[in-house]
Amino acid sequence: MLAKDLINNNIPRLQLDDSVVKAKQLMNDFKLTHLSVVNEKKFLGTISEEDLLDVEEEKIPIELIQEHFNTAFIFDDVHFLNALSFCNKMDSNIAPVLSKNGDFVGVVTSTDLLKAMGDFSGANEIGGLIMLEMEPIHFSISEISRIVESNDCTILHLNTTVQSNGLLLVTIHLNKREISSVVATFQRYEYEVKHHFGATVHQDTTDINFRNLMNYLGM
Repeated sequence: MLAKDLINNNIPRLQLDDSVVKAKQLMNDFKLTHLSVVNEKKFLGTISEEDLLDVEEEKIPIELIQEHFNTAFIFDDVHFLNALSFCNKMDSNIAPVLSKNGDFVGVVTSTDLLKAMGDFSGANEIGGLIMLEMEPIHFSISEISRIVESNDCTILHLNTTVQSNGLLLVTIHLNKREISSVVATFQRYEYEVKHHFGATVHQDTTDINFRNLMNYLGM
């Protein structure tokens, strides 16, 4: 998914003759930290709520505070993760998007990016999670996939994060909730399983035994 696929046309944009008070009101109404300033199709930059709060005379046009405009942007054909990185780096909940010819296309919001990230990571799929910790040199996607598939499971999503201790944290999202056999196989191959989330055979058996007991007691 590209940035242009997530353009939010409901987000307002400012003109140079718009007042500071209007900009602040729009930010408050739309729960934004920044707004884009444009002149027709030309992108002039973004202005932050923090900079607007420093202006004592609210009736002046934002044209008079152009020195505070941030001219950073992303192109419309970049992956949406680039837009997410932009928002994190700029501490903004919008990312202004320009076409290759320099025209302002619109903005992508952090809310829309969060939804896209959920789809991208498989968060909307029901399944188990396994978190492995290992030395980066021991990381092998092929071996991890083989272990998972040997238990009749499929990897929906796999993410790696380098921790402060230098070890790699590998998070695996599987297509099944019952993952005890997969966890056991990883442990048999001497993987360090830090956490796992999902149904287990033990939990299922306990539940069945409890229900059988209640039936026996007539409850």
